[in-house]
Amino acid sequence: MAADPKTYLHRYLKTARESFLWKLEGLSEYDVRRPLTPTGTNLLGLAKHLAGVEVGYFGECLGRPFPEKLPFDVDTDPSSDMFATAEESRDDVLAFFARATAFADSSIEELPLDAPGVVPWWPEERRYVTLHLLLVHEIAETNRHAGHADILREGLDGVAGLRPGVSNLPEQDWTAYRARVEQEALRASGQA
Repeated sequence: MAADPKTYLHRYLKTARESFLWKLEGLSEYDVRRPLTPTGTNLLGLAKHLAGVEVGYFGECLGRPFPEKLPFDVDTDPSSDMFATAEESRDDVLAFFARATAFADSSIEELPLDAPGVVPWWPEERRYVTLHLLLVHEIAETNRHAGHADILREGLDGVAGLRPGVSNLPEQDWTAYRARVEQEALRASGQA
């Protein structure tokens, strides 16, 4: 018997979370925190942000308050959910992620897909939602940041792929492939 749509959506969200978290495994304290883009994107900050987003969408938006104070305040510092302070350990952030996703999972499991919600920070014409829409939105959000993490991690130490044991990349000489792509870019732009 096929699973119901909520089960499928929830599984996709859980898979995206796992894929994202894998990108943090085995990195040094510095590498997991350091800014890797001009806008400061960093892996541990993405974890903190994703946890906060899950609390917001599957908590506040569905009238289910999260039972603890968040470890950031975007009202006073709009980017405070995007990095970990020196006082916040990796374990602290990942434990918050685990509590946030467990809380979100309870909302997802306990409510029907058509449960109504309100996203107060969305425009008026789009703010009235259902659990179904929030699930789809959060799957997209988590996969977007998992893609960021994938690229950041590859830049740090070459680790790439979908998840442990499933690289989803063909086996090839990546140095030669990259050189070929560079050559084609130079040719297309008239530089070669």
